[in-house]
Amino acid sequence: MRVVRGRRDDPDADRAVTRDVLEWVRESGEPAVRVWAPGRQLAFGRRDANEDGYDAAREAARERGFPPVERSVGGRAVAYTATTLAFARVTPLDDVRTGLGERYDAMVADVLAALAAVGVDAREGEPPESFCPGDHSVSADGKVAGVAQRVTKGAALTSGVLVVDGREEIRSVLADVYGALGVPFDPESVGSVAAAGGDADRVREALEDALVGDADRDVVAAGALERST
Repeated sequence: MRVVRGRRDDPDADRAVTRDVLEWVRESGEPAVRVWAPGRQLAFGRRDANEDGYDAAREAARERGFPPVERSVGGRAVAYTATTLAFARVTPLDDVRTGLGERYDAMVADVLAALAAVGVDAREGEPPESFCPGDHSVSADGKVAGVAQRVTKGAALTSGVLVVDGREEIRSVLADVYGALGVPFDPESVGSVAAAGGDADRVREALEDALVGDADRDVVAAGALERST
């Protein structure tokens, strides 16, 4: 299992790391995992970009100190503080028509296992009017994680976000952003690992362990991925 650690300082370069991982999996036929903190930002989904209030939402994010970016995977806007984790597992794929549900179920199960390992009693599902609402979410006194999936020829990217700490700040900026977009959002729906009593310092390691499972690890630094043919 290829395990990619760390991040690039520039948001565009950092997103390119995950694209490189996806390409490496396509070429090598081997799976890969990445768990990292992308840094402070407000990641908008493609649906957000089509809303009339999109420009106002981006400005609201900037005013709160969250640089706006756009992502290719996932639904609505997600706020990242310095502690928020992103995670991804990329698996080789022979048939794009198969395995979608199984990959979602496996990822949600791994997130639940990682949270249990750091002392959080979590469950699948989300409160009403959550951030980035979806069918594959995890809650513990509010939504703490959401999972999305992108299927391409040769590889599937199952990824998500985990709120580790700073939920008050996340609630505040998302209230402004979702208000500008005209999308329902309840600030009280946001949870975090820390607020749920979990060990925030251990959660990245626990999540990587859960995503890798029993596989042997081939660890590389972000930006140093060597593609194989």
